[in-house]
Formats: sequence, structure tokens, C-alpha cells
Amino acid sequence: MSFAKIFTRGLLGLHAPLIEVEVHVSQGLPSLTIVGLAEAAVRESKDRVRSAIINSGYQFPTKRLTINLAPADLPKDGSRLDLPIALGILIATGQLPENCTDQYEFIGELALDGHLRSVSGTLSIAMACKASGHQLFLSQQNAAEAAQLPHMQVYAAEHLKQVCAHFLSEQHIAPTIVDSPSSVLNYRFDLADVKGQRRPRRALEIAAAGGHSLLFKGPPGTGKTLLASRLPSILPPLTEQENLEVASIYSIANHHHPFGERPFRAPHHTASAIALVGGGSHPKPGEITLAHLGILFLDELPEFDRKVLEVLRQPLESKEIVISRASRQITFPANFQLIAAMNPCPCGYAFNQDSRCQCSSEAIKRYQNRISGPLLDRIDLHINVPPLKAHELQDTRPVEDSATVRERVTQAYHLQLQRQNQLNHSLSPKQLEQYVPLDHATEQSLSLAQQRLKLSARAYHRILRVARTIADLEQSVNITTQHLSEALSYRSNDLA
Repeated sequence: MSFAKIFTRGLLGLHAPLIEVEVHVSQGLPSLTIVGLAEAAVRESKDRVRSAIINSGYQFPTKRLTINLAPADLPKDGSRLDLPIALGILIATGQLPENCTDQYEFIGELALDGHLRSVSGTLSIAMACKASGHQLFLSQQNAAEAAQLPHMQVYAAEHLKQVCAHFLSEQHIAPTIVDSPSSVLNYRFDLADVKGQRRPRRALEIAAAGGHSLLFKGPPGTGKTLLASRLPSILPPLTEQENLEVASIYSIANHHHPFGERPFRAPHHTASAIALVGGGSHPKPGEITLAHLGILFLDELPEFDRKVLEVLRQPLESKEIVISRASRQITFPANFQLIAAMNPCPCGYAFNQDSRCQCSSEAIKRYQNRISGPLLDRIDLHINVPPLKAHELQDTRPVEDSATVRERVTQAYHLQLQRQNQLNHSLSPKQLEQYVPLDHATEQSLSLAQQRLKLSARAYHRILRVARTIADLEQSVNITTQHLSEALSYRSNDLA
């Protein structure tokens, strides 16, 4: 046989489109031509494949080889096509049985001696492979990641010779089986470490229960970062489908993330806009996508470049980011929870007229204006974090730990999903009319607050969402004036 076709996968954002590697051997001067919009790493594979085949004990043909990567209009990048190209050549030259690979897909980079190396995006490829009803061959290093998928047949090999021996019926490779990850998560931080700060702790619990964004504001050393780092420990655990979503994103980005944990991303304030939203010639996920279904923590918020912060405005509303290039458009998920922290002034001590602050009113205004009004308007909860007194720091009485708070948060979380199939922070204005019933007294209070605080329509709806979450934490069907007053108290400091 002088023709062979092997199935493999490319990567386009989080999607893994099918690629058919067609190999044709014909008479003519020895050559190897790769067509089908192959980029540099793919074109270079011909040298890796030639050496790998020879060093594995097989014959590399001294004929004219044409390799087509279909569909021809889909850009092909990376080294994951090495293994399918090598197998296509071996089948086309009769060294492997004809049609033996029809029910399989293959990915893997080849070393010059024939060993298989790991590639990125394995989980996304495995998910697409499973949807097509195919089985997957890959390197031993990627096997555990792909085998996380239930009912997925994954075959792992360390060398090209092992793959060939399997199809020659010389040495059978058994499907990879991995142990189910433990459902018990060991959190590094616990809310019991936080002394005092009852009001910020309460705000953190509300943010966790409803998925709300939160801004901590206070002088240095009051516990803003300490509080933010404890948020993952009070959030409900990820579902199985959510685990796979997060693992797929980290697989594409070629980053490690513990399976089952909610992401917590804390980029430095020197990060660029592309680092936050993603991009590049071959678009990769940014920090907001790596924080999908988890937390994006921006410490020292005014120190970020203003243009960088402005790119967050659209993803905060749409929960996704669209990266456009001349030839394609990639959509990455960005359903993250924004937690931010800032000082009240450049020196940090302009809090309750602290005498240590020497900043002028103009300097304080200029510092706070680094954050735009539209971005602040998109943050649901604004909370001051005051300095602790000595007796609060010396208090040894036990406080609520993360497990206790997480139990309340989880109850409110499931209540929202049962009632409206989404968290409160995602409720549309139309849904607010349905799920946030107000009596006459509560409506009057809200109308008065809107006039006094000059609330925008967005802020008005966000207050209703927060009030709904506060009521859910108390297992209350109706929104009372008390719930609304607490929700308003988390906006008044910044919107008055």
C-alpha cells in the first residue's frame, strides 16, 4: 500500500478539531513534503520523524513522500503531530498492517531515538476524541491526565517501537487506569487564622455564597491579603464537570493545577493586558481564564496600569473573553470571581485621619482615580478593613473555621441552583424581578437609597443581587429591609 490516513487533533483555543494525516509514497527522487498550512514546528517534524523511525529499527523510504494535513485551511502548530506522521509513513510503506489504526487517534512528540515526549492540551484532545468514539494513543507522561475522563480508552507508550509492536500484535498495550482523585481537599489556609475583622469576614462569606466581586480597602497590614487567600477554603467544591473544565484550561496553558481545587490566581501589578486576558500569535489563556470557576485576586489594585484594569470590564459582565485575530477568533471562558485590595492613599495610612499620613488631598484623589468609576461600579461589595487593636490580636478565643463557614455557604449555593439554576451574581434584571420580591417598605428604602447615593442602574441591580444572597444565607424566601440595609452598607463607602 502506498497511502495511509491517521487521525490526530489540533488545538484552537479550548477546542481540539480533528486533523487527518494523509501520507502518500510515490516514485521519484527521495523527498518529504508537508502541506496543509503547517507552521515551523510541524515542518521540522520531518527530521525528527526520519531519525525516530530509523533509530526504532524500521526503514525510512527512499522515495517521494507527500504528507497532507487536512483540513488544509486550519493552521497546524506544535510537535504533537510527530507520532501520527511516523505511523502514517510506516503504514504507507507496508511496515505496519493496513487500516490497523482506524479506531484510534494519536498525539505525541518524537525524540530522535524514538521516545515519546509529552505535549500540551492533552485533556481537551482526549475530550474531543471521546466524543468521536475513538481511542487515544499518547506518551506515558500525558496518560494520567487524559485517563481522568470516565469511560475513555487511553493507551500510553514510552517509545515508537511499543506503539508499532502493539499493532503488529507483538506486545499488547493495556489501557491506562488511574485512581480517582480524593474528594477530600486539604486547604493550605483556614479562616480560623483571621482574628477580629468581623465585618470583612462577613463580606467574604457573602461574596463566596453568591459569587460576588469584592474590594477590600484599608491601610497596610490589616489583613486584606490574608482574608482574600482564605476565600477558596470557604467555597463549595467543584463538580466533576467543572473539574474537567478547569483541568482542560490548565492543560492548554501547559500549567499544573491540583485536580479538584478552585483556581486562585494573583498576578503581579506589573502584568500586561495580554497577560490578563490572553493572546499571542497562537492565543493562549490569560489570568482571567486560568481563574475560571475560581478567584482572580488583584492586590494593590491602583498600582496596576489603568489600561490593564479596563480590559476586565467586559469579561466581568460576559464571563468570557473573545480574542480576535485576522484569520480566526478564539473564545475563552472567564467566569471568575474578582477579589481586589487597595490602600486608601499612596502611603497607605489615610484611614480615619491617621496622623502618619502625609499625603495631600490632591495626591489621594489622584491615587484613587487610577481606578475608573465603571470598574468600581462592577464590584458588588466594597468593604473597609480597619487596623486591629492590641486586645484583638491578643485574643485567644477560637473563631469560626473555614469548614463551618463553608457549610453555610454551600447551603446557600445549592439553594440558588435549585431556585434559578445559577448563582445570584449572574441574575439578569428580568430574573431579579422574579427572584427578588420586595414589599412596599423595602421598595421605598431602595428608592431613597438610590436618590441619596446616586446609584447607577448597574449598582442598583447589584445591590439587589447581594440582598438576595444575604437572604439565602439566612434561608429566607423574602428580602427584608434588614437584608437590603446590609447590602447597601457594602456600597455606600465608595458610591456616596
